[in-house]
Amino acid sequence: MNLKALHKLRYGLYVVSSRKDDRFNGLIANGITQVSAVPANFVVSINKENLTYEFIKASKVLSIAVLSKEAPLEFIGRFGFKSGREIDKFEGVDYKVGKTGAPIVLDNTLAYVEANVINEADLGTHTIFIAQMVDTAIIKEGEPMTYDYYTDVLRGPTSKRAPLYFEQMW
Repeated sequence: MNLKALHKLRYGLYVVSSRKDDRFNGLIANGITQVSAVPANFVVSINKENLTYEFIKASKVLSIAVLSKEAPLEFIGRFGFKSGREIDKFEGVDYKVGKTGAPIVLDNTLAYVEANVINEADLGTHTIFIAQMVDTAIIKEGEPMTYDYYTDVLRGPTSKRAPLYFEQMW
């Protein structure tokens, strides 16, 4: 079995954010898919060890920021490889609070979706949140960051908590 075949599926790179009480947190995610049009529903896969998972579970709201291809590795690393338990990931980052109260990252963002969680499925290490769109907007024009571009061109690493992380098996 060649698990590298899974990298042939197309993935974007996003910042998924949420709130819990008066705190905000976010992470880098690639396990996001729009699954219906009317209403616009999305599935978002989040590792249960992440603080953002706890925030989404508590508040039932999230935002998805579509990252620009020009997003620097330092920015991706802030949300992807640093813990919100140790730093405020939003310090120094341009964001706004959306209609649901979820933070929406504006830096390095082409567009965003804000949503309410309407259901979830436990997948062992991850939970799939099914979320219904509340608001969306285009921030700027540009090309979205893909997981391929991040790993193959920018040579970005994969977090051990990512859905596509596998021990070196190939």
